[in-house]
Amino acid sequence: MGKQTVIDKERKRGDYALFTSKLAWVIVLVLVQLAFLLYIYLKFREQYINIQAIMSFISILVVIYIINRPINPAYKLAWCITILFIPVFGGLFYLILSLNNTRRSFRKSVRDSVSISKTHLHQDETVFSHLDELSRHATSQSRYIYNLAGYPVYENTSVSYFSSGEEMYIKMLDELKKAQKYIFLEYFIIHDGIFWNSILDILKEKSMSGVEVKIIYDDMGSIRTLPSDYPETLRQWGIECYCFNPFLPTLSLRLNNRDHRKIMVIDGVTSFTGGINLADEYINQRDRLGGYWKDTGIMLKGDATWNFSVMFLQFWQHLSKENVDFEKYKADLSLNGDNTENDTSSLDEKTIHGDGFVQPYADNPLYNDIVAENVYLNMIHRATNYVYITTPYLIVDYEMITALTLAAQSGVDVRIITPRIPDKKAVFMVTRSFYEPLTKAGVKIYEYVPGFIHCKMMVADDKYAVVGSINLDYRSLYLHFECAAYLYNCKVIETIKEDILETIDESEEMTYEYCLQLNKPYRLWLSLVRLYAPLL
Repeated sequence: MGKQTVIDKERKRGDYALFTSKLAWVIVLVLVQLAFLLYIYLKFREQYINIQAIMSFISILVVIYIINRPINPAYKLAWCITILFIPVFGGLFYLILSLNNTRRSFRKSVRDSVSISKTHLHQDETVFSHLDELSRHATSQSRYIYNLAGYPVYENTSVSYFSSGEEMYIKMLDELKKAQKYIFLEYFIIHDGIFWNSILDILKEKSMSGVEVKIIYDDMGSIRTLPSDYPETLRQWGIECYCFNPFLPTLSLRLNNRDHRKIMVIDGVTSFTGGINLADEYINQRDRLGGYWKDTGIMLKGDATWNFSVMFLQFWQHLSKENVDFEKYKADLSLNGDNTENDTSSLDEKTIHGDGFVQPYADNPLYNDIVAENVYLNMIHRATNYVYITTPYLIVDYEMITALTLAAQSGVDVRIITPRIPDKKAVFMVTRSFYEPLTKAGVKIYEYVPGFIHCKMMVADDKYAVVGSINLDYRSLYLHFECAAYLYNCKVIETIKEDILETIDESEEMTYEYCLQLNKPYRLWLSLVRLYAPLL
């Protein structure tokens, strides 16, 4: 399909006008809540001194509570500055956001579903033994993922890499047409257009022929692209669907816990993940930002797909409130022998021969374990030659800054690619605020000149790689539900590295000297906005 761009003369059918969308009503209702708080303040301002004293005391208690919470120090700093700067409302605002009964029930339901799903994930110790013979570093990384997140590592899996959304789109359609038993789709954004409608046509056909089709999309991610009754529309075609974490018009931190995962599973054999959502900009059939949209993904065939099946089913159980039979969806695959008894058309061959180790995993913000960030940190700390990173947002905490700078100062070739054309200007400004301290330590940062780079990848030393939905920002690392695949010793890693190097050739290096040339007021402003990076 290449880089052909179809410029829309008008918004697509799924991109709803602001004042007729669900988002508009949510904004209005939230503003009403804020106006009510302001009304209360104005109503009782005659008692300002007494109210100020009470509110300030509440704010002090809230700050003490925040300081003692087991959360990232950057979050503590951002909230404490906000609360102390506006003591009358700061503490109360935090309490309204964080103390929400619906949030408690939501957390319990998700936790219960995840706990149940882990009983269907078992590590083959023989695989660990094979991995340990090749690399103690890879073994410790895999054991960490398994022990903390619960997802095993596999050998019997082939991996294909797609350097663009266009390439992955074509392969997705091809694999969906082969489905015989079931199809799972879980995405942050679904947008009516060429990409989604091509998939939807196949899903309708498959559903009519008896294939089980289940879809999960994030309500916040698709709030401007799908109508609120879209699950009912899909059910009319025999397609089961739920939206994750419905966006309610209340002031609550629950709004942060979004399903940012990108998962497609076909018959328990084939799976896709990466940065690609089901919207036309991801295949450059919609000119959203005025440049080329660079994205990437991978396809797995084999045993490792089971991890993605379990990820999907854990959320399906949470949303449907059903007792899901996980084992019903497990494909019978074998490295050796003939699979004729359990023939699956999505298999290109009767046996699958993987050339390395593959470990799909998910990160869950409802637990204290920061799996996504720690996997990245482990890769950076253990790299000896190079670490290459692609991310649309570079909004990192102290631990990540320390790891990147320490690696660069130790002689490791650390390179990071970010977009030249942003999708969110405020976030882009915060991203640029991290350039100066990182480049000063020797980290090389490049901005992708042709447009927006949305892929989320890390590759190191020709042996290790992570490809998935996880950005290098606070939302992905601390707030969102995310997924990725950890790869070791797979041939495809060399292809990923080559694609990153080709992308660097199309990018401009943002040097430390460039950062110093910026005027001082702007540099001071960047330092200030970085304080609020955790809240963006």
